[in-house]
Amino acid sequence: MRPFISKTNLLQDVAQLVKGDNSNLTDKVRAVLDRTRALEKELQQLKDQQAAQESASLSSQAKKVNGVQLLVSQLDSVEAKMLRTMVDDLKNQLGSAIIVLATTADDKVSLIAGVTKDLTDRVKAGELIGHVAQQVGGKGGGRPDMAQAGVPMSVPCLRP
Repeated sequence: MRPFISKTNLLQDVAQLVKGDNSNLTDKVRAVLDRTRALEKELQQLKDQQAAQESASLSSQAKKVNGVQLLVSQLDSVEAKMLRTMVDDLKNQLGSAIIVLATTADDKVSLIAGVTKDLTDRVKAGELIGHVAQQVGGKGGGRPDMAQAGVPMSVPCLRP
């Protein structure tokens, strides 16, 4: 009998949280989940817009070296997924380019390198990011056109 009472109490607690009762609990929980999914989708769209705006402002910082656009930049508290979006945007904006971006979040440094397809026969993003990460005690790798690396903030040269 005790488990039944415990489950009944749990259902009543959930019903109270979603401002419903036992008769419409499923509908209320479904509505909360639907709303959460919609908000997460909207948040992702806003993050993508922010990444596009940041990419547009970063593209002006690229330097032309031997006919290739080169961009190296550090960004504050940008998620790794957003960095990937930014690198894709920057490759489209800059044309023939090599891009290395870094950010700090969650007690680690995330690095990402992007190389446009026309340059991957000369420069491979995986090798580039591996070399950069190795210099500061991290590891990384990836495809010839995009690669990532992570470095823990505990590495002495990265501590403030």
